[in-house]
Amino acid sequence: MMEGIVWETPLNPPKREDYVFKDGKRLVKPYFFEFICNVKNRWAGKTVVDLFAHEFRQRPRDYYVTAVEAGRIQVDGTRVDVTYTVKSSQRISHFVHRHEPPVMEWNISVLKKEDDLVTVFKPPSIPVHPCGQYRKNTVLGILQAEHGLTPLFLHRLDRLVSGLLILARSAARADLFRQQIEGGKVRKEYVAKVIGVFPEAEQVVDAAIIFDAREGRSSVEAVTDDDTSSQKGKLACTKFNRISTNGVHSIVKCEPITGRTHQIRVHLQHLGHPIANDSLYFSEAYSHFLVKPLNDSPSIGSMEQPAKRSKSSLSGQISNHLSGYKELDVDEDFVIDPMCTNCPNFPPNGYDEHEEGLWLHCVRYSGPDWTYECPYPEWASIR
Repeated sequence: MMEGIVWETPLNPPKREDYVFKDGKRLVKPYFFEFICNVKNRWAGKTVVDLFAHEFRQRPRDYYVTAVEAGRIQVDGTRVDVTYTVKSSQRISHFVHRHEPPVMEWNISVLKKEDDLVTVFKPPSIPVHPCGQYRKNTVLGILQAEHGLTPLFLHRLDRLVSGLLILARSAARADLFRQQIEGGKVRKEYVAKVIGVFPEAEQVVDAAIIFDAREGRSSVEAVTDDDTSSQKGKLACTKFNRISTNGVHSIVKCEPITGRTHQIRVHLQHLGHPIANDSLYFSEAYSHFLVKPLNDSPSIGSMEQPAKRSKSSLSGQISNHLSGYKELDVDEDFVIDPMCTNCPNFPPNGYDEHEEGLWLHCVRYSGPDWTYECPYPEWASIR
């Protein structure tokens, strides 16, 4: 392997200097990283190359052959041959040059800090915790690097959704929060910008949801003649109330009673008023309404398009949402790895540079004796 390289592991915390900012994006400097996993029972008996080629398909098979030969893939800390057969519970290390997808450059504003809890304003596009290709470019990674906040226990919010995020600072507070949610004692409120004129009267959608993990999307389960005996989906209920409309779009308050994957998004689609920039849940019947970003859009708060990212505030109610980071040359301190399948590009292969955050925003969580709030985004004000 390459001489003089420091290989990071999950034990290495993110640092402020790991990030650079360019063209409205927050990027992570590519870094050398050791992925570690134990052989699962269903993997046992496969050659090490077959294992990686079948289970980790983001790289071609030829890469894994070369990686094994170069010692970039090891078993129990030892170099092996490409024909080596793995055994259950063995420890496999994969040494890679890690490229993380960029996210929007907005700062993560700390709204309230208590002894056992912190609330933050989560921008869209940033995942909450490490997952997939994201590790440092996450809410937890950024809060640790820029605010020294760790450990934190999670209340999750989808990556493309913005707004209030509640993070417990102790296991006891996290458990209490979980119990209150599971006991139906927590009220959740979101706002969404949808297509069309939403009905003035309250709309209640009580429709089971099926999530297709392979497709990464949910759908409402069709049940006929009130026969629920064969129902496979999970029960789901959401209340919707119109806040305002301009005849083209409507701002809607959304109160999910249950917590299913993409529940608000798929229930709005079910009502015929999908979120106005939600390409995943747009049907062809509404394609003429789909709002696409314009390359020259000037601000985050524009009603007509999600907007190219500038250093405007996500909400005028938070004056310090951006902290004025210096934009750096993305080539600075960028070491090219000759074995890396992403180099010389800064983002990883397959990254969609035009991806935008959803017009769906969490504004309030209320419990038996507490309430936490987050400012509204600018897109929630329409005329």
